[in-house]
Amino acid sequence: MPLHYDLAHPPFCSLTTSTALQGGSRRRLMVSYGLGDAGTGLAATLLGFYLFVFFTGTAGLPAIVAGSLLMVIKLWDGINDPMIGWLSDHTQTRWGPRVPWMLGGALPLGISLAAMWWVPPGDVAQKTTYYIVMAILLMTAYTSVNLPYSALSTELTENTSVRNRLNAARFTGSIIAGASGLIVTPLLLVNGANGYLAMGRITGTIAALATLACCWGLAPFTKTARRPSCHHEPLSRQLVRIISNRRFLKVLGLYLLLWCALQLMQPVALIYLVQLMRVPAELATWMLLPFQLCALIGLQVWSMYANRHGRIRALCWGGCLWIAACVVSMLLPPLSADASLANLWPTAGTDGLRLMALLATIGTVGFGAATAYLIPWCLLPDAIDADPDKPAGLYTAWMVLVQKIGIGVSIQLLGILLSLSGYRSVAEAGGALSYSNQPESALITIRMCMGFIPAVLVALGLVVMRGWPERNSHNQAATS
Repeated sequence: MPLHYDLAHPPFCSLTTSTALQGGSRRRLMVSYGLGDAGTGLAATLLGFYLFVFFTGTAGLPAIVAGSLLMVIKLWDGINDPMIGWLSDHTQTRWGPRVPWMLGGALPLGISLAAMWWVPPGDVAQKTTYYIVMAILLMTAYTSVNLPYSALSTELTENTSVRNRLNAARFTGSIIAGASGLIVTPLLLVNGANGYLAMGRITGTIAALATLACCWGLAPFTKTARRPSCHHEPLSRQLVRIISNRRFLKVLGLYLLLWCALQLMQPVALIYLVQLMRVPAELATWMLLPFQLCALIGLQVWSMYANRHGRIRALCWGGCLWIAACVVSMLLPPLSADASLANLWPTAGTDGLRLMALLATIGTVGFGAATAYLIPWCLLPDAIDADPDKPAGLYTAWMVLVQKIGIGVSIQLLGILLSLSGYRSVAEAGGALSYSNQPESALITIRMCMGFIPAVLVALGLVVMRGWPERNSHNQAATS
């Protein structure tokens, strides 16, 4: 018998109206839900921007090995999603099916995240084995926290406007935490391997504490949220259910394309800044911050725009800005060979102006890419509601599964392209944050990974969403 949801209790029904979320209750819900992605968002930001560089520049792994390792990590991360989603759907407690998984995964998440940034002794094979084991532990804990948490935005309310705000709160917490990490990390990385380990300990502690605080804050709401009933559904039935839900396939395609674009840009960003644009290494790590800050602003702007004018229109405007910035990033000229912090002020000449143009491009990418965080998750509840049984855990699991497989393929593609282009790795060049003369083929590849390929993926995402039946969430917003 397929999964179905029990009828909502009266408190859940009230959450779908404008009168249920007033004053302190509303603030607690939004703040608590925002905390749920703060710890995992911080971890994901630092893993996305720094793990490839850490593997190649500090742990001493070749680029193709680092790319393959990251793909294996994401494949396992994807494989465990349907399993944990199914188990979460079938968990029954007084706090609902989601909070117990988040509580159980909080401490293992913090410990394994810290251990991921340690450089063990040994050769490449031994280090690779260590990182595979730690990645399996980390991604299992990460999924145990993040996947049940993601399902809650559908189960806490049926109001589209409130769901949009929940997702805006979620990614606001995620991006603020990620931006904070990008501020602190450059100060720590001056200590090399010890700096990475300190970063891991800090992020692990924050991830665990933020998850525990989220569970405490959401407990009163999850007690009365919509719950799935415990009926077994074979994998074959799950696949039939997913394939027959055309709305979900559209959301799935959009999410896959946008996150492949974003995750391709993240690990290559520091390489692009240092090796191609010749930004001094001590400044390059700070230049990731404008991306996060502009993405944070973009979340608020696109959330309000989506509530007033529709989510697809918000996606189109954000996607077009993102594509334009990707094109510009391919055309920007690098700084001069003797560029230093002293001559990079806007009034200091050509290099100063080029740096300002680069910062503006990075900010525009972040502002447009905020739609990749927000819009797919705002559209997912529509796809779930199109299924009469509404199994939120199942759909969330398969969405995250495909996303993580796409991320793994993107990172593997980056490692393969850099290796084929002749990119000089740590053994020859002293690490990604140490400038060295790269062959022209490597520089072209870096530009393609930073500009052309992401632009094509985003454009395909916009094409996929043509004909989406918008639910007029902006009309709901007017009454909430």
